[in-house]
Amino acid sequence: MSETKHQRTRDDHATEVAEDYVEAIADLADARGACRATDLAQHFAVTQATVSNTVSRLKRDGLVMTEPYQPIFLTPAGQRLATKSRRRHQIVEQFLRKLGVSEKSAAVDSEGIEHHVGKETLAAMKAVLESGWPKEQ
Repeated sequence: MSETKHQRTRDDHATEVAEDYVEAIADLADARGACRATDLAQHFAVTQATVSNTVSRLKRDGLVMTEPYQPIFLTPAGQRLATKSRRRHQIVEQFLRKLGVSEKSAAVDSEGIEHHVGKETLAAMKAVLESGWPKEQ
């Protein structure tokens, strides 16, 4: 039992960076019309080398398309992952706000929690948000 519980956490950690990057690429492209490596370096406060290595892995995994010194585009698979990640993030952040967590804390905490929420838990969070529970007074 313990092995299975910890294995999921390790698996979640392995996908965190890819999810964060495709979500950021989608957001930056939406806001600026295109996403460049310099935009990602600034967004994540990391070096160009870190971005280059990560983008290379995303390209290898079929999530992005890019050429040196050119914008970074999401593939259809990258777009699906970005949409899924963005939606999961929104549900977690809204759920925390529903619990009474401050906007600032919910924004920060949802960045980590979103990667570790299983399908069952996410569905329960979504159900609570849709049900209006707890009843507004």
